[in-house]
Amino acid sequence: MTISTADLYDERGPELASVSLQFRDFGGHQSFSGPARTVQCLHDNALVKSLLGTPGEGAVLIVDGGGSLRTALMGDMIGESAVHNGWAGVIINGAVRDSVALGGLPLGVKALGTNPVKSAKDGAGSVDGPVQLGEVTIQPGDMVYADPDGILIAPTP
Repeated sequence: MTISTADLYDERGPELASVSLQFRDFGGHQSFSGPARTVQCLHDNALVKSLLGTPGEGAVLIVDGGGSLRTALMGDMIGESAVHNGWAGVIINGAVRDSVALGGLPLGVKALGTNPVKSAKDGAGSVDGPVQLGEVTIQPGDMVYADPDGILIAPTP
């Protein structure tokens, strides 16, 4: 991403939704952007792993983990898969693990925090439906812009 979220908001203002939840940066890229793909899951990362194992084509995966920090929804091995498959970034409303290793990957990663506990692998949840980050609803295909200042969403027309 070549423009900061603050500058982008100054240019486009009300057409952008700002996510007010406070995420931490864990990936090697703190600024990233791309069209949204979505997963909704709670304490189960099977859908996250499966989707990040497919071609991302520069997309950003938004994971609604319900804000739970009880288990990690992504670690270094899934992060490496995302890099290998061309994803721009992953934003997790939940926890990650292997945070030091994630910091060495050329991938944008934002999450609420960390927890070394693995999640279930049952495949519970849904893919490519609307997800909620705070007060912002994100649809698949919406444009996501993220940097250290925050996350902006441009709804698809």
